[in-house]
Amino acid sequence: MFRITEPKQLDMFVIAKKLGLTIVYREKNFKLDDEIILQPGTKQREWQKFGHELCHHLRHCGSQARMHPLFIDLQEYQAAHFAYHFCVPTFMLKDIRDPTTKLIMETFKVEQNFAERRLEMYKNKLLLEGRKNESSLIRI
Repeated sequence: MFRITEPKQLDMFVIAKKLGLTIVYREKNFKLDDEIILQPGTKQREWQKFGHELCHHLRHCGSQARMHPLFIDLQEYQAAHFAYHFCVPTFMLKDIRDPTTKLIMETFKVEQNFAERRLEMYKNKLLLEGRKNESSLIRI
């Protein structure tokens, strides 16, 4: 196994190779066996889509062609959520003193809307943790 500890190690080609996957470029994003198929685009878009398709590879099995639409929706939600945390890991965000959208974009090589949403998710997590800590201090 390999350890990823800093943003510069977040390289989809290295990660794919370590996982025994091949990245192939086609007209549509999907995963097929040990291939992650990506639509050519910006490096940021490809990185984000790689995270999404990697989730399907790691967590999902079967073909969505025969699935109930609600189950497909669930898988797509899971893959989108996974991509935010895979492409911009929380443990790396914690190392940034005052994360901003621009800094997340530059550090993790993601698009602006992706960085904005990830920052929002991170701030919500911190708020929730703060509330949990507050409530644990209240004694009855």
